[in-house]
Amino acid sequence: MEFRHLGRSGLMVSEIAYGNWITHGSQVEEEAAAKCVKAALDVGITTFDTADVYAGTRAEEVLGRALKGERREGLEIFTKVYWPTGPGPNDRGLSRKHIMESIEGSLRRLQLDYVDLYQAHRYDHSTPLEETMQAFADIVHSGKALYIGVSEWSATEIRAGWELARDLKIQLVSNQPQYSALWRVIEAEVVPTSIELGVGQVVWSPIAQGVLTGKYEPGKQPPAGSRATDDKSGADFIARWLSDEVLGAVQRLKPLAEQAGLSMAQLAVAWVLQNSNVSAAIIGASRPEQVYDNAKASGVKLDDDLMKAIDEALAGVTESDPAQTVSPAKRP
Repeated sequence: MEFRHLGRSGLMVSEIAYGNWITHGSQVEEEAAAKCVKAALDVGITTFDTADVYAGTRAEEVLGRALKGERREGLEIFTKVYWPTGPGPNDRGLSRKHIMESIEGSLRRLQLDYVDLYQAHRYDHSTPLEETMQAFADIVHSGKALYIGVSEWSATEIRAGWELARDLKIQLVSNQPQYSALWRVIEAEVVPTSIELGVGQVVWSPIAQGVLTGKYEPGKQPPAGSRATDDKSGADFIARWLSDEVLGAVQRLKPLAEQAGLSMAQLAVAWVLQNSNVSAAIIGASRPEQVYDNAKASGVKLDDDLMKAIDEALAGVTESDPAQTVSPAKRP
């Protein structure tokens, strides 16, 4: 496993991180989740990403138990705040009240004294940014989080947050966007701004919810037990990639992966890691063998001809509009 700086900070993270968005506490049983975490540790992954909202807070609990007994100093543990975690109007968003209560809940569930990175899971248009960043600063200064990050913020929002963080003497070091060879909306605005400010990308869905593995084929029903057939694991989310046009383009990647000596999943993960602004690519898994396979993308260098061939194979089906990076206009 190779390591990269998280943005312009001194913190090193495994360039492949393990995330438990739609697996721990929901899609797979806890025993299987623990085996996936062990597989991640076995291959040298030290960076683990979760969020308070995942599986209705259960994902943090499962991850906390799975990592119990591991050397804390050898891990980088990330979590997030924004989406609803309760029924009330203050159980969501980035108000000072919700942030200060949420960090305590996350630490309790994760069985930790601090998290390495605390992230704003979306931009909150209902709360003054100054209030949000002051709450984050107080959490950092109290030692409950070491660094601050955001997720799916636009370039303008990242810049505004970064400037306030600097004034409050804390480090906003990362953004967590969706990014894959199919979903490239951060390239036009978010990445150039982030490079300027020293903000690294911790990207999610590098294999486009499994579509870039090639297991979904045009004109055929999704495989039984796959994410596309499981309402609990994001079937609605993956639906946008299941047109015959997209799936046909993805099939054109198979000979490219074979020529490179990679699985389709490895090719997809390696592709996002070619972007120097990417600090880590988050993988998820319901089985340990998926972790072992994806982790082999670490350190892989794709030459210019292969990168061009990938672009040509997917021409016409990629999404690159920066306007797709948008947070809810109102709190959910």
